[in-house]
Amino acid sequence: MGFYCERIVPHLLDLAMRNRLLGPYRQRILGLAEGRVLEIGVGSGMNLPLYTERASEVVGLEPQPKLLRMARRKPHAVPVELIEGSAQAIPLETGSVDSVLMTWTLCSIPDASAALAEMRRILKPSGKLLLVEHGLAPDANVRKWQRRLTPAWRHLAGGCHLDRPIAQLVENAGFRFDRLQTGYMQGPKPMTFMYEGIALPA
Repeated sequence: MGFYCERIVPHLLDLAMRNRLLGPYRQRILGLAEGRVLEIGVGSGMNLPLYTERASEVVGLEPQPKLLRMARRKPHAVPVELIEGSAQAIPLETGSVDSVLMTWTLCSIPDASAALAEMRRILKPSGKLLLVEHGLAPDANVRKWQRRLTPAWRHLAGGCHLDRPIAQLVENAGFRFDRLQTGYMQGPKPMTFMYEGIALPA
């Protein structure tokens, strides 16, 4: 999982439950990553052992040097390059990536719209954005709690926003969803409304 939000939902679940609940999301989305892959918020490298032979190379982007040091110790089956940097200014050439992958990351990027614009820039026209995120729920009562809790939650959980409208943000950045599945994962509803999907440059 991208490490931003790995500091969030896991605080609510013990380790065994976390792996049981989040593992299927992780495996499904990583199995779709192909070609040259940019992973946004590679964190401690939890995704690195799970890439398949469909990926020819993984570039892991992470702003925190401590987490990059942890990621360098993770096993991996495909070539991996780890770089320090921000998703709001991705240090890669325009149109140079086949797949961009995010797992529980977008909630904590300070400027999500700028980051998504950068992902759109570095993707090839035939590329795809793969994501699993948590965010704004469809139910009015849950949304109310998400908005009420987010100001304090941001300070407690590394800048995480509980109420980001993930699909809208992605589409506003110049993508269209080829596939999008949403629903609540087990756990407190304000923290566990999930978006899982594939988005293509529009």
